[in-house]
Amino acid sequence: MSWAGPYQFSIGKGSSASESQAVVHDPSRPTLVCLSHLRWGFVYQRPQHLIARFAREWNVIYVEEPLVSDAPAPWLETRIEEGVTVVVPRHPAHCSGDALITLQRGLLDALLATRPGSQRVLWYYTPMALPFSDHLRADLVVYDCMDELSAFRGAPPDLLAFERSLLQRADLVFTGGYSLYEAKRDRHPSVHPFPSSVDVEHFGRARLPQQDPVDQLAIPRPRLGFYGVIDERFDIDLLARVARERPEWHFVMVGPVVKIDPAELPQAANIHWLGPKTYDELPHYLSGWQVALMPFALNESTRFISPTKTPEYLAGGCPVVSTPITDVVRTYGDTGVVRIAGTPDEFIVACERALDDSADPGALLATADAVLQEMSWDQTWLLMKEKMQCAMADWKSDKQNWPRPVAAVPSFGQRRPHASPLENGASTTSSSEQGLPAV
Repeated sequence: MSWAGPYQFSIGKGSSASESQAVVHDPSRPTLVCLSHLRWGFVYQRPQHLIARFAREWNVIYVEEPLVSDAPAPWLETRIEEGVTVVVPRHPAHCSGDALITLQRGLLDALLATRPGSQRVLWYYTPMALPFSDHLRADLVVYDCMDELSAFRGAPPDLLAFERSLLQRADLVFTGGYSLYEAKRDRHPSVHPFPSSVDVEHFGRARLPQQDPVDQLAIPRPRLGFYGVIDERFDIDLLARVARERPEWHFVMVGPVVKIDPAELPQAANIHWLGPKTYDELPHYLSGWQVALMPFALNESTRFISPTKTPEYLAGGCPVVSTPITDVVRTYGDTGVVRIAGTPDEFIVACERALDDSADPGALLATADAVLQEMSWDQTWLLMKEKMQCAMADWKSDKQNWPRPVAAVPSFGQRRPHASPLENGASTTSSSEQGLPAV
């Protein structure tokens, strides 16, 4: 299932994304096949940051969830984004259930048959991709568990069963935060926390004078803003209460509304719903805010989240007020630039203090820079690659199991041996020569 549901409008990165161009498959490089529940062109977030970086050195295929097509026969929609080959299985409306799984499997097999390589890595964001990919052989299987998807509204009832199978098959499990790491660490022998990071240079532009976007220009100050997906994780009652009690404050809400009825959103003269914006536009909006908000509801869907926007707001030089999300409290709660508030009254007080903080930008920026030190998507990506190299080295050190023998493919859900490069007649070039860092 797609967490964007029927919302297929394009948001994406914006003008800084590389222009679409042909990508030549290089069989001497590893091939990473990413299977995701998130559309590449929707909100630009963790998968795009990481997968685009892998594409600097590897062949990368990003497999999205299927979409209905008017064509009578299935086909594979393909485009290039930042060096990544993004593919979308397209199918006739009547195709569903097991037939759709078979269709996806066939389209993926046909694509990979044209992409030979020395090594293959399967990178999962969703366990729901297993039914059409569990037969694939790979040198490494990674599960980047960025969210507790089973807690999200609309999660399929069999997601947890598929996740158990994925945990059996995966060689490495990365988690999007420390709370999620604690929830998964006893379910797999190699789980590693990688909280979402930040592109400091990109959001640092908000610290410089920016031209106010047209739809924000006439909004009075002080402005307290939020950007991100507005769904069941967003506390609309909290926003309504704070806006009602502080009519002189103006609340700028940026982002797509998904999985909740837009009619439920609070309406007031000081609440401004500006809709989705591209990744490149966000610093322009952030630059015009005095306080950045994270008014998350405290429910099952937010129990394990590690919001990417926390370091992004700080990189933009904006003080932050958040509800007590566990990973926000443990990482930023004692910094003085992220204020935590558990009730509407506390939230108002925290916003008042944050407004005072914004009046002293020198101290604010110095503290924010100290918090963000050594934090970057480049660093996260490099550390992930190191873990992957170590896992490959561990496999190869087991002389009895490497090269991995050809074995009958067991039924779905069982752990199976992955194919070695030699099984596919591929090059024996070492992994470090293929773009994986030496350990």
